[in-house]
Amino acid sequence: MELSTLEEGSLLVPTVAAAVGIREMDRQAMPLLLGRLADKRMLLLLDGCEHLLESCASLVDRLLRAAPRLRIMATSRHRLGVLGEQVLPIASLPVADEHAPTRSIARNEAVRLFTDRAVTVCPGFSVTSANAVTVARISQRLDGIPLAIELAATRLRNTPLDRLLGELDDRFAVLTGGDRDAPPRQQTLRATMDWSRSLCSPAERHLWARLATFPGGVDLDTAEETCAGGEIEREEIFDLIAGLVDKSVLTTECSRIGTRYRMLDSIRAYGRENLTGTEEKRLRGRCCAHYRSLVERCRIDQMTSDQLDRFHTLQTELPNLRAAMEACYGRPASAPAGLEVASALWGFWLLGGALTEGRHWLERGLRLVPEPGRARLTALWADALLALHQRDLPAAGARIEECQTLAEETGDATAAAFATTVSGIAALSAGDDRRGLALLEQARLRHWDSGDLNAVGINLYLASMFCVARDPDLGAALGEELMALCDARDAPLFRAYALFAIGIAAWKQGDWRRAETMMLQVAAPWSVIEDRWGLAQFLEVLAWTAGAGGAQERAARLLGAADRVWHELGFSPTQLPYHACSHQQCETRARESLGSRAFGREFRGGARLDLTTAVADALDEG
Repeated sequence: MELSTLEEGSLLVPTVAAAVGIREMDRQAMPLLLGRLADKRMLLLLDGCEHLLESCASLVDRLLRAAPRLRIMATSRHRLGVLGEQVLPIASLPVADEHAPTRSIARNEAVRLFTDRAVTVCPGFSVTSANAVTVARISQRLDGIPLAIELAATRLRNTPLDRLLGELDDRFAVLTGGDRDAPPRQQTLRATMDWSRSLCSPAERHLWARLATFPGGVDLDTAEETCAGGEIEREEIFDLIAGLVDKSVLTTECSRIGTRYRMLDSIRAYGRENLTGTEEKRLRGRCCAHYRSLVERCRIDQMTSDQLDRFHTLQTELPNLRAAMEACYGRPASAPAGLEVASALWGFWLLGGALTEGRHWLERGLRLVPEPGRARLTALWADALLALHQRDLPAAGARIEECQTLAEETGDATAAAFATTVSGIAALSAGDDRRGLALLEQARLRHWDSGDLNAVGINLYLASMFCVARDPDLGAALGEELMALCDARDAPLFRAYALFAIGIAAWKQGDWRRAETMMLQVAAPWSVIEDRWGLAQFLEVLAWTAGAGGAQERAARLLGAADRVWHELGFSPTQLPYHACSHQQCETRARESLGSRAFGREFRGGARLDLTTAVADALDEG
């Protein structure tokens, strides 16, 4: 996994946990990660550790002690200093011998990379007897450094090959005369980037430096909103970006939410060196304002038709959101804005299974912002809710109590109602069902009275999830109420959770066909947001309905597919009150019907499927 966009060492563990498929439910990330990897024979790649050296060293040491068959490859400019570490210096690509035959030059690795990149800007380019010596000399001049080769190759768009070599010779004669203490490779790479920068217009240079502050890249709207000003007019941004793409300073990436522009780590680090202190301060303020606005526009706790796109936007922007919160928390005057960002993301932290990270940003902001404003009140009940999902009841209780007190003192009815909702969840978590359900209903009525349908939907979502195992009839009623609200507002993500609650209730009520119908509708939205926790339950419940319908082979196969996901999550269906009995009955029935050997064959077949394939197969057979 790539660590270059992660700037906070305390977030390393949950980030690595997420990368290996762990979605936090009721435990901290480290125990889940250790449990997930303990018996695995696998290679874990940590790319770019130097800026998180101490955190990476600590994590690697703990992982290797807990998982004897685990191997870790860490790329870094510095040693980690962990017991057993073996250092393998990464050499540049072998360069071509200009005296070799043309065919040998063409096959050289550095030349092949140069040719591949050259073709993209100069169609039809190839190594021939006429240009082989020149290409070989270019590879030598660039010391076989891949990034340097890529930057140079893009110049063929406007520069003939012979002239390109001449420019390199001229530029390097001046540029490599600086820091002679640096290794030759670093001198060459810096000289190449200095040379690339010299080929940019003044406005392109300024934009390069400004865009380098975005660890997660940017889309055009963000670039226009945050990077314009001074030497750059807003209407120039698109053409300047195109120029930087042409020069390979920026790369393009297309996704369902649009085109994004990114920089390689070395180019980004170089660009930031050319950003003045005044520019950086001004840019930091704009970024804080921009991302504060973005999270408000993309709140997934609002019942809208674009919930799934909002989730993807937040997921894509997460590195930049981290940088924005870090920048806000770095200055007392802007700390409240950082807490507002962290608070507005509470739904993303919860549904994305990023409980540890969410609590990190919320609790850090709460320490910096003691004033009882809306940001603090929201952060208090949001942090309490995340703490409850991690079974940290003492911390949750303290947050709820403070939120209720402050809400009463400030007359904030919305915060008071949310605090009551979370109090209800706390009571249910402690086993006090009567009080918990009463508090949830009390809060829900307050939200109805204030006309806050988004808050009503959140309450119904939480209530239905907790009630369905304890009281299927009530859980079904709450799920139906939530689904009606979702249908009226076309909210696909909340609708999936409503369908799940209705499906579980139908199963508890003995209607397996209705349960199956409901489950088959939740896979699509959950797949879009990669909700592994939800998809594990989807496979599990479909196994029950398959068994109830007499399809025991399918039931065994689905149990195997679900088991793989459960194991990856560090969880078991027997730990869930609404799963334990049904899981055991389904497995027993399938095993007795098929026989142990046939059951094992089907179970192992399902366990071999990756999650995407397993979900697709389940939908095809449903």
